[in-house]
Amino acid sequence: MTTVNILSGGAAQGLVHGLAEAFKAQTGFGIDGEFGAVGVMADKLRAGTPADLVILTQALLAKLAAERLVTPSSIADVGRVETALAVRSLDPKVSVKTEADLREVLRSADAIYVPDTKASTAGQHVAKVLDQLGIAYEVASRLKIFANGATAMRELAMSTATRPIGCTQATEIIATDGIALSGALPPGCELVTMYTAAVTARAAHPDEASALIALLTGAAHRELRQRVGFAG
Repeated sequence: MTTVNILSGGAAQGLVHGLAEAFKAQTGFGIDGEFGAVGVMADKLRAGTPADLVILTQALLAKLAAERLVTPSSIADVGRVETALAVRSLDPKVSVKTEADLREVLRSADAIYVPDTKASTAGQHVAKVLDQLGIAYEVASRLKIFANGATAMRELAMSTATRPIGCTQATEIIATDGIALSGALPPGCELVTMYTAAVTARAAHPDEASALIALLTGAAHRELRQRVGFAG
């Protein structure tokens, strides 16, 4: 089967998978590619990895447009995603209404599962929040850092720690079996990120890539976007 190749932030993986059958029915194409930390995906595109479209943060897409690596007229916002907390499905959910609540929750966790703190949107934010809360050094030995949010959440689901917690994009939490969304970060620590799609400048299948973007952003699939964790 001919496929459209995608390089995407992990936040969009559940949505893309949810649209695969509709896309195949419409175009006859499958979907292939990679999902991971947005910085890594952008660097893969820069390095020449074949891709027909990308789904990355709005800010990163603007940089790629300036570098002439994506087609500016194809750029379309998919939706906003919160960075949120996760717990194992059988563990009690935590409530964090203030920075003090979040500080206490992170201090009391014996393992903190997060994505790449240098290349991923959520991981960079976690590192910033730990500094902001003044506990970065205190919890450093308990950080469990993985290449992307999806991997971090799968590892959280299998954790044998007593009081583990995770923090990544809400979409990656919702898409992972064995864990539960435990709420957004409190005011002052929150992060809501707009994810945006674009056809690449070197796309082998630009028409099909555009068709996939139309599915990702169209009104007909608003309910699916909301169900997997995207907001308008």
